[in-house]
Amino acid sequence: MGHTDIATALNDLLFTPGLDLHEAADRHFAPDYRQRTDGRWDDRQEFLTHIAHLRTVVAGGSVEVHDELTDGNRYADRHTVDITKTDGSAVRMEVYLFGEFAPDGRFNRVEETTLMLDGDESDRNLGSAR
Repeated sequence: MGHTDIATALNDLLFTPGLDLHEAADRHFAPDYRQRTDGRWDDRQEFLTHIAHLRTVVAGGSVEVHDELTDGNRYADRHTVDITKTDGSAVRMEVYLFGEFAPDGRFNRVEETTLMLDGDESDRNLGSAR
């Protein structure tokens, strides 16, 4: 069975206007999904609250995957996210991610660390902002 990947998931979640948040999440994240970003654990509902907030501040952007590895149900990647915010400012973040797939190929766990490359200091917590 195939599996999702983080670039496709982020494009659906953040950069596809008009795609319902829950539909996008259901494509890529299992019902028991949980995520740790920069040391903070969130369950699926907390993750969706985070994404809903980002959808109010993100006007557009892109994801560039630099390294990606899958091994069975394990996933790892290093990617850069470029974001243009609704106020016109820009943020660039590098993300180091380890994840695990559910049997159906969706993510059931992601642990990531973010590194802000460009942007305002107030955007440093964008990876976990609510």
